[in-house]
This record gives sequence, structure tokens and C-alpha cells, in this order.
Amino acid sequence: MVWTSDQCYLAGLDHFTSCVHALGPDDWDRPTPCAGWTARDVVGHVGGATRFGTQMLTGRPTTMPPTEQPGATVDGDPVAWWDALVGPSRAAVDGVDLEKVVDSPMGPRSIADGLRFPALDLFIHGWDLVRATGHSVEIPTAVIEFAKNAFAGFPDAAMRNPRVFAPAREADAVASPSEAFLAWTGRDPNWAPPAR
Repeated sequence: MVWTSDQCYLAGLDHFTSCVHALGPDDWDRPTPCAGWTARDVVGHVGGATRFGTQMLTGRPTTMPPTEQPGATVDGDPVAWWDALVGPSRAAVDGVDLEKVVDSPMGPRSIADGLRFPALDLFIHGWDLVRATGHSVEIPTAVIEFAKNAFAGFPDAAMRNPRVFAPAREADAVASPSEAFLAWTGRDPNWAPPAR
């Protein structure tokens, strides 16, 4: 069974949280596969998008997250900052009507449509975070299937741009499903942080 957008998003919150908790206090200034971003920037970006989605779903005024150096929005300890966002986000999504149409920066859209990219982002950026430490996490098969189903027939022009995914890369012949998926998102699955 392929996940729905809310199932993928809720699982993504758990996944990203585990990745945030995998970093130590000295890891937040490490570079990540996201060019020009540190681990702190990645958690700031995901946290800002998560807060924005929660505001939108609960009918509160929305605050667009910054697109450059989002780590500056992280107040204090990144782990505690992220953990404070998870509960309200889970409550806003758990049991939501996926067919409900809400206003978004891209115009009116169903919640199911609006959750697709954020759900995937939680898994992809979780990999970015852990990769900053030289380690890796697998993208679950259910997430890969969700992406295939959610974006089947989606025009490349809507997906391959600076705000979404970079151009797809060619995966190695021996790439795992997780590595092939990361290459599809435009990432280099073999990226490694510079030696310290």
C-alpha cells in the first residue's frame, strides 16, 4: 500500500527528528550536501517550512521562512528548537482532511497536494543532516514508492528548479534504491564532508 501525503509527512517528522538527535553539539556548523548550508541551516530551513505549514493548516497568519542562511532563525540549541516545532505540526496534520483546499504560496491547493514536497523534504534533508557528519541514513522504500506515485507524470519544469529539486543525476550501476532515489533528487549519494 502506498502512503498518503499525511502518512508520509508524519513518518517524515519522526525520521527528521531522529536525524536531528543524531548530531552532537559540535556538528551544527559542519557543511552539508546543500551548497552553502551548514547543518544549522538545514534544520532552520526545515523548521521554518514546518512552522509555515502548521500556521497555514491552523488558520494562523503565515510567516515565510528565509531562503538564505536559514540557520540564523534557529534560536539556541537546534535540537530543542526543532523539538518544540514537532508537536504542533503533528497535531495540525494528524487526521486532517486531505481534500480540504487551503490558500498556499502557489495558490489554492488541496492539503494532500501541499504536503507532498514537505513530506519528502523531511527524509531528504534528514539524509543531508546525517551526511554532514560523514554517516548516512537509508531512505525507506515506502518513501521512494510514495515519491514515484506522487510525482508520476509531474512536469520536469515544475520539479527541477532551485526551489525544489536539482536536475537528476545518473545513479551508479551498483547504487542501492536509497542512493538511486537521492540521485533522482539531484543529490550526489557519494558526497562526503571535507576532512576536519
